[in-house]
Amino acid sequence: MEALDVAIIGGGTAGLNARRAALAHGARVTLFDPGPLGTTCARVGCMPSKLLIAAAELAHDAQRGPEFGIRTTVEVDPVAVMQRVRRMRDLFVSRAKQGIEKLGDPIPETVRFTGPDRFEAGGVEYRARAIVLATGSEPVIPDPWRGLSDAVITTDQVFELERLPESLLVIGAGAIGLELGQAMHRLGVRVTVLDVTGRLAGLEDDHLVGVLRDSLPLDLHLRHELLSVAPTDGGVSVAFRGEDGEEHVATWERVLVAAGRRPRLSALGLDAAGLDPLPAIDPETCRLGDTHIYVAGDVTGSRMILHEAAHEGRIAGANAARHPHPVAEARKTPLALVFTDPQVARVGRRGDVTGALDFAFQSRAKVLGRDAGRLEVYADADGRLTGATVIGPDAEHLGHLLAWAVQAGLSVHDAIEMPFYHPVLEEGLEAALKDLRSRLGASAA
Repeated sequence: MEALDVAIIGGGTAGLNARRAALAHGARVTLFDPGPLGTTCARVGCMPSKLLIAAAELAHDAQRGPEFGIRTTVEVDPVAVMQRVRRMRDLFVSRAKQGIEKLGDPIPETVRFTGPDRFEAGGVEYRARAIVLATGSEPVIPDPWRGLSDAVITTDQVFELERLPESLLVIGAGAIGLELGQAMHRLGVRVTVLDVTGRLAGLEDDHLVGVLRDSLPLDLHLRHELLSVAPTDGGVSVAFRGEDGEEHVATWERVLVAAGRRPRLSALGLDAAGLDPLPAIDPETCRLGDTHIYVAGDVTGSRMILHEAAHEGRIAGANAARHPHPVAEARKTPLALVFTDPQVARVGRRGDVTGALDFAFQSRAKVLGRDAGRLEVYADADGRLTGATVIGPDAEHLGHLLAWAVQAGLSVHDAIEMPFYHPVLEEGLEAALKDLRSRLGASAA
């Protein structure tokens, strides 16, 4: 049996950051990953999706020309679009692989536990003083869509399409489903989106769901009832009953299942390690219960976002090196973005009081012809900023400003005293903050 200091299982964003952190703390680190290498973000997530969205935005902006008195002709090449997505995707993947190679190649084997501190990989038995689980996640495929035909694809497969489909049924109205659905729609694909939760893009408030739904010119059906699914020569025939009680029947060339992702754990043999069910995870140490095992990234099932995976990896790797004396580290203010148009940003948490602005009344948004959406800012009763929800143009930038403000502990007064240029979208934030201040005053009175 080979004895290891720190074993890291999984070479994605979380695992690579764990490896660097453990090495920085003087540990001898062994990384296991059967491949393919290159991180979920670069291969099938953040980067290829944004490449598709960039093409869609360019086509959409050109088509909006008449609104500004500019006549344009737009022709989308369904093959060339996907060729660029894959070409640039492969560039990002190669860069990720180069980062892995600088630290030494991982052992390209699948790991399976044989005991609490032991596991087998490639026919070799290992024992590790501390272990970091960073095995990532995999798409969830609900039962009605399993084993139908090659026409049903997941978000891990969509970027391998050689051309844009003529029609696409998207299952799931979360961030990924909406991003890809809207991008395909703008590129000329006939798109329908189905969801059973009644939510959009992770939003929990009905009025915000309504704002986003009204802003997305998509064929959306929430809380639908699926009636039948059958493969056909032209793709997949689906019948469903919408919220309005009407039945819809159509055939789509492709079905994209975007019903979420789950931690990739099934092949690890966790029962042999006494980890079935998994103990609670301490988010500030990334430790599983009182074990010698630490977790990071999508496998935690909580904040399944790249910057969170990187942060968790650093915490888990450092604490694996320190084991059995982990050190708690405060987590960053939650920040989640959805790259639809309008974009969605969710920051921090709700507070006691809400200030708001509708982008329909924001001057720069009017100038840009992108005045759909709403900005809400939240504070506790003492006037300390706690979070925000932004549905609007370039929400990715407002989201960052607000996340920094919340993490810095700014009060509403502090934030209002910051400079705001004119005319910019950030003036909408100033207006929402002033609305919040007035409501704080009313609540104190």
